Amino acid sequence: MRNNWNGRFLYYFGGLILALFFVAGLIHTVTGNATGAGEEQKVQENKKASADKKSSEKMESKTETEDSIRVLLKTNGFFDEVHAQITVSAKEGLVLTGGKETKKINAGESASIRPDDAMFQNGTIRVAPAADGDKIVVESLKRGYGTPSYRGTMELYKTAQGIAVVNELSLEEYLYGVVPSEMPASYEMEALKTQAVCARSYAYCHLQGEAYPQYRANVDDSTAYQVYGNSKEQEKTIQAVDATKGEYLTFNGKPVKAYYFSTSCGHTTNVEAWGTTVGKENQYLKGSEISENGECYEKALPWFSWSCDIPQTVLSNLFGLNTGKDVGMIQNIEITKRGEGNIALEMKVTGTKGEHTVKTENKIRSSLGGSGYEITRQDGSKAAGSRLLPSAFFEITRQNDVFHIEGGGYGHGIGMSQNGANEMAKRGKDYKTILSLFYSGVKIENE
Repeated sequence: MRNNWNGRFLYYFGGLILALFFVAGLIHTVTGNATGAGEEQKVQENKKASADKKSSEKMESKTETEDSIRVLLKTNGFFDEVHAQITVSAKEGLVLTGGKETKKINAGESASIRPDDAMFQNGTIRVAPAADGDKIVVESLKRGYGTPSYRGTMELYKTAQGIAVVNELSLEEYLYGVVPSEMPASYEMEALKTQAVCARSYAYCHLQGEAYPQYRANVDDSTAYQVYGNSKEQEKTIQAVDATKGEYLTFNGKPVKAYYFSTSCGHTTNVEAWGTTVGKENQYLKGSEISENGECYEKALPWFSWSCDIPQTVLSNLFGLNTGKDVGMIQNIEITKRGEGNIALEMKVTGTKGEHTVKTENKIRSSLGGSGYEITRQDGSKAAGSRLLPSAFFEITRQNDVFHIEGGGYGHGIGMSQNGANEMAKRGKDYKTILSLFYSGVKIENE
């Protein structure tokens, strides 16, 4: 009996052990899988959080680098880049910061800053309005509409010659000050939109670098780049900027410098006029007929055509002063090379002491510019001769001791004619149609 019981005991005990191993394995498998799923979920969540963080950082970086611009404010008449002193104020007051030092300027009070100001000992001086959205009034500066005021903040740099002033603000707010300074607010809304897109495109190109690296400024506020802050902000021009917010022109996927000028003579030209080789990157600046059904949009405008008579002695003196070349009394002037639109690219001047050839539209216009003669526009109105001949779209002949010039248009003739855009808008053309005429093969993109 005992032996039989022992055998049965060992049999049941072995079965129990196997059952326990089976249950333990099952529990391990279930809990192991659950833990693995939780860890996998956690890994995925961490990956997503990391991606979101990178995306956020990228967007923040993009906003910081692409959504703001630094503009060097030049002196009265845009003559120089350094001011003898700066006087600023704001409706709700200002905060001046230099290193760890902070100075508050009360509402309505002014602060005059000179190069010997103690706050410069800590580096630059930052000027910010005390209230968000308030503008900084630069009382020591004069612009076309009087005493200017600026959005954003300012950074002042002490130099050996004085103080350099850099206005930092958002790109869109910068355009609020560019569009009315470059195109009259009275122009058609669609024309103002074209100006806004052109100005934004031009600005985007300059955000890639610094025109004044010593001040970390992308551009200045003069005609060397785009005129900014010379005319007061207008509700209509702000609307044009807002209506095209973020829109800019690209060619082959890159932002373009959308050059523009005042008035065409019915045709634009290409960059060869500036002595630049025409290549794949600038083919969007092709010469275009600015007309519809053979009728020039600007044919009724004063600067569409013009003429002037310059006495031989006056022109000889001006040419010598403008070029630094003494050819004596000028006997003959011949256009020896022309470009798209029949623009003058090279001009040979022969005098009693020799000859000289002038190249590019700007140098040709400069060589014949100056005082001592009048220009008659096609409506009969007159304008005094200035630093540049109105355009390089002209013919010149000698009549006894006078040189007679017949020309057309006003400006360099490359890119968009602003008056042409306005005339097109008057005929119902929208800004996208207008832009497609002046800039060949471009796309309008939006950030």
